[in-house]
Amino acid sequence: MKYNKLISNAPLVSEIGLGAWQLGINSGWKSLEENEAINLVHKSIELGVNFFDTAPNYGHGTGEQRLGKALKGVDRSNIVINTKFGHTHTGQTNYNANYIRESLEGSLKRLQLDYVDSLIIHNPPYEYLDGNKNDHYEILEKLIDEGKIKAYGASLDTPKEMTLFMNTTRCEVIEAFFNILHQDAADSFDLAKEKKVGIIVKIPLDSGWLSGKYNEASVFNDIRSRWSREDIKTRAKLIDAVKNIIDKNMNLAQAAIAFCLAYDAVSTVIPGNTSIDQLKSNLDSIKNPLPKQLIEQLEKFYQSEVKQLNLPW
Repeated sequence: MKYNKLISNAPLVSEIGLGAWQLGINSGWKSLEENEAINLVHKSIELGVNFFDTAPNYGHGTGEQRLGKALKGVDRSNIVINTKFGHTHTGQTNYNANYIRESLEGSLKRLQLDYVDSLIIHNPPYEYLDGNKNDHYEILEKLIDEGKIKAYGASLDTPKEMTLFMNTTRCEVIEAFFNILHQDAADSFDLAKEKKVGIIVKIPLDSGWLSGKYNEASVFNDIRSRWSREDIKTRAKLIDAVKNIIDKNMNLAQAAIAFCLAYDAVSTVIPGNTSIDQLKSNLDSIKNPLPKQLIEQLEKFYQSEVKQLNLPW
């Protein structure tokens, strides 16, 4: 496992972290029993993972609760935890600056911690990103001074959002939507390096499509049911095209994660896992980095075949 800098006042983070959405109950994906969730966290740590990404709304708070239980008794000094503000544990959204402290205190209670390493605003509306026009960032700075958090940031989807946010705040971390089928965030990676902002890559497997498990006949009964039949057919054709670009002997999911890790602005990638076997397979991505020529082919494919489609999340 390679470890990279994410924020200035925390341990280096494992290049593959654990996206903890699936730890919660009825989180929109396959639910885990509590003992399964705790075992998954323990196995992650055993295999070298030290970065965990969670949020109040993951399983209506149960994601944070289970992560907290799993980390009980674990050496906290080498664990890096990111949680979020904006999507509440009751399933609502509340981006009011006056709610930041209450939200964080709720997260700390569920996690059984007295601080988290980073607190990020969870996919906020664009108008909240300008640090010169919002009170959020003064409050976040106070929380740093109080030792409740070490850094703050935001979970964002576009380079426009990322650029405004980095240029008007003292953020240290951005959780960016980035994968083979959604590469626009890379347009802001140079600015992130210049500003010393760590990048967490979210949704590296494009909600499971880049695992290779789905095709145009797939039917979804979870959060992915938002896709139309036309969306599913379009994605299936793109996945077939990606398979034709990569080596036929490559595991598609591992290639997708390795693609994200090829960018030096990226600190960590957080694929979701619902089993220890899946966890191990995702971690195997680090054994087979993609050659530069293949990265360039996938970038060209995105620019020529995918970008104009504006694929829905």
